[in-house]
This record gives sequence, C-alpha cells and structure tokens, in this order.
Amino acid sequence: MQTWGELQSVQPLASKIIINSLKRNRISHAYLIQGTRGTGKKDFATLLAMTLLCEQRQGIEPCQDCHKCNRIMTGNHPDVHWIESDGKTIKNEQIDLLRKEFVYTGLETARKIYIISGAEALTVNAANRILKFLEEPDMETTAILLTDNGQSIIPTIRSRCQIIDLQPLDQTAFQHRLVQLENESINENNARLLSALTNNIDDAIMYHKEEKLYEIRDIVTQLIYELLDNYEERYLFVHQKWLPQLKERQDQALGLDILIIAINDVVHFQMGRENHTFLFQPGDGLLQRAVNQFTQKRLLQMLKDLLHARQKMNQYVHPTLVMEQLVLQF
Repeated sequence: MQTWGELQSVQPLASKIIINSLKRNRISHAYLIQGTRGTGKKDFATLLAMTLLCEQRQGIEPCQDCHKCNRIMTGNHPDVHWIESDGKTIKNEQIDLLRKEFVYTGLETARKIYIISGAEALTVNAANRILKFLEEPDMETTAILLTDNGQSIIPTIRSRCQIIDLQPLDQTAFQHRLVQLENESINENNARLLSALTNNIDDAIMYHKEEKLYEIRDIVTQLIYELLDNYEERYLFVHQKWLPQLKERQDQALGLDILIIAINDVVHFQMGRENHTFLFQPGDGLLQRAVNQFTQKRLLQMLKDLLHARQKMNQYVHPTLVMEQLVLQF
C-alpha cells in the first residue's frame, strides 16, 4: 500500500487536496473519486479509510501496520463497508442494508466509512436512496464513491460530493517499472500491452501470470488477418476461433479491449506516431498492411463500433450476438 507521500508523485493534485484537508481536519462527508480503470481508485479509497481510522498514524500517514490498518487492507474492518455490484447493478436492497447498518454506532470507532465501488452501476432507485443518505450527513460518516465515469453519476449526487480526479499514469514510466520487476520476466512488448490495459501494478502482474491475456492477443491478431485476407470469412472466424477460445464473458470483454488497442495502434501509425503503439511493434508487417489497407474513415468507424460493442458487453447483451453484429459491421 502506497503512502500519501508516494501518491503525490503519481497523483499530485488529488493527493494535495486530501493532504490539505487532513492537515486542516476538514474531511468532507462525501467524496467522488473518478478516474479510468487502473488509476488506483480502490487503493486511494483504502488509504483514506486507513488514515481516518488509524490510531497510530504519524501526521497524515497511517502506520499501515496496526490491527485497524491491517483489517482495512484485507476488507475486514467492521466500520468500513464496501458495496459493489452483483455483476450488473448496485440494487436498492444493498443500499437499504447499508442504511440499516449505519443506524448503529461504530463497533470500534465513532466514525463509519462506506465505499461504493463502481458507483456508475447504481440503479436509479439505489442512487436516490444514496442521495437521501448524502443530504443528511452524519459528522461521523464518510462516503467514498468510486467510478470510471464521473459523468454517469447523477448531478444531485455529484453536487454533494467533493470530486477527486485521478489522472492516467505515465505509460512509459509504468512500462519501465514492469520490465524492472524481479521474478516476473515481463519483456518490453508485453509491458507495452499491459500498460495499455491498466496502470495498476497488481492488475498487470495478475494479467501476466495468468497468461490468458497473451492467448487473447494472438486471437485478436488472427482476426485482423481475417479482415485483411479473408474478409468474407470473418463471421465464420468468430464461431470457429473467437467464441470457442474466449468462453468467459470477461475474456470476451478483454478481447474487445485488446482489439480497440490494436485499431488505435493502426490509427497512431497512420498519423506518424510510430512510437505510440501498444500491441504491435513498429516493424510489424501486419501493422504496415493494416495501415495501407484501412482508410482512416474506416478505422474511426471500427473504433466507434468497438466501443459500442464494449458497452453492450457491459450491459450483459449476449456475447455471441455482440460479436456477430460487430464483425458484420466491420
């Protein structure tokens, strides 16, 4: 777990806001922490919870070693409540249970903290229930809402939260850090792909160790070959290769993410940004062929279709239907 001092080097503005509030003892009753995937929203929220509850902190820094800190880091502190979606939405029942829990005083401290991860998944009714919670803040309650997309949060909730923006981390520095990791053996090519998917070191290591990522990369590369050489067979490829090998929804979503990265690589290469590729190496023959055969207009439409397909995947549209429609649009 990083300290506030360490976070200042990667998230200077967001860290400064929290640090100044801690020093002045002016903690907000509600925070909306927004930033793209991999910017460390959960780590940021966890560190803030530890800071608020640690009884052995030094200045603004929690000790990260006491019983309270350890329980928060492992998600087992009775006064820190995490709420996440069931895979689709955050429902009324989850918020109702939270509100009932907060009728009682804290078990170990006077303060209670609740963290809603993926707050964009709140249903309309659940969001309205949270709104009532925020409208009547308890001085000993701190709400922390985390979201990849702050604009998806209803304005009435946004207006009652202090908004903390987490910025994407420097990809070059992140790639170098991955390559330098001991006992992981991440080469530069893999580090580039990992950095395009996440800025979180733990997520990157997980992807690398599971190796499924690299299998999916190969399938994405095969699909691009089909689009270039066997265009009429693209629909058949989805049923013979893509769907049989990417059986889990999360793998299919990752496949779409990597395909988006690949198409972006082609766009960047066409624009003369040869060093701004993440899936392809600059001298890759497939990349050069894609640059020559795909017009910029077609590439931009492909990206639009891919983003729409990715959204439908998040909405739990059947993945077979998503992929069939996508390749036919290509």
